[in-house]
Amino acid sequence: MGPLLMLFAIYTAVFLIGMFMMKAGFYTLSGHRLKRWLMRFTATPWQAFLTGLATTALVQSSSAVMVMTVGLVATGYLSFRQSIGIILGSNIGSTITTELITLDIGDGAIPLLLGGALLVFIGRHRLVYSLGMIAVGLAALLFAMDGFSSLAKPLASYPLVDAWLQQTNGSTAIGLLVGIILTALVHSSAATIGIAMGFLNEQLLTLPAAIAILLGANIGTCITGLLASIGSSKEAQLTAYTHLWLNVVGVAAFLFWIEALARLAVMLSPAPDVQLAHVSVLFNVICSVAALPFVSAIETAILFLHARRQT
Repeated sequence: MGPLLMLFAIYTAVFLIGMFMMKAGFYTLSGHRLKRWLMRFTATPWQAFLTGLATTALVQSSSAVMVMTVGLVATGYLSFRQSIGIILGSNIGSTITTELITLDIGDGAIPLLLGGALLVFIGRHRLVYSLGMIAVGLAALLFAMDGFSSLAKPLASYPLVDAWLQQTNGSTAIGLLVGIILTALVHSSAATIGIAMGFLNEQLLTLPAAIAILLGANIGTCITGLLASIGSSKEAQLTAYTHLWLNVVGVAAFLFWIEALARLAVMLSPAPDVQLAHVSVLFNVICSVAALPFVSAIETAILFLHARRQT
């Protein structure tokens, strides 16, 4: 089992490196305009929502946007109220990554990797370099996804992994905990969802169990914002708490609809990994759009729950 676990760790590292390279490529492309957008286009909840969505779609990391938002709130450039809309938009923007990792380009990952590497090394212009980084990052993600799928069955042949799969398939709570813990450890909900997709594609995880892991990943990803808020201002900490509470409440509401979500996802696509990616989009869109009209109420609730404890 040792060599298989080593390969699994390598594929996970490749996935995270791919995420980092895509994030670096997009950030280099946009420069420091991202921070200016966050500060300028957040006057209303809808503007903050759209800005959070667009910024996360560009950076390909809701965690990075959360850290940026917490930092801007801590320094007074954004208010706590403005950050709520950004959080809601960011949750939707993060689903683009889960859709990207389901791409099936066959053997195209190698030309994509080589072409991207060439652009990185020869690109003197920022646009060329950024496109190269994005291409290499995407190729790494797709390579890691193939690796997860190829390792799923060999890993499942071991009693410990098989027992874990059986328990996860039979218990929503275990799936939820797996998603929370794994995402908190690797600081990437996309990596957790990608691993779940690998087992799902090999029919070792049921779709409802994979959805439970996905929901847990949405809670686990809040750890980055919470860590970033340590030692910051009261409003910055409230921003991190809001991110956590919005995801916890959304997950709690959807726990009762996992089977219905699974049936709907099967109708949307025949591919298991695409089904899970679509569920991620549905969950985050419904939760964020439903919460957006109640930004004032959310602000009041968070202040009631946490502000007094910090005074």
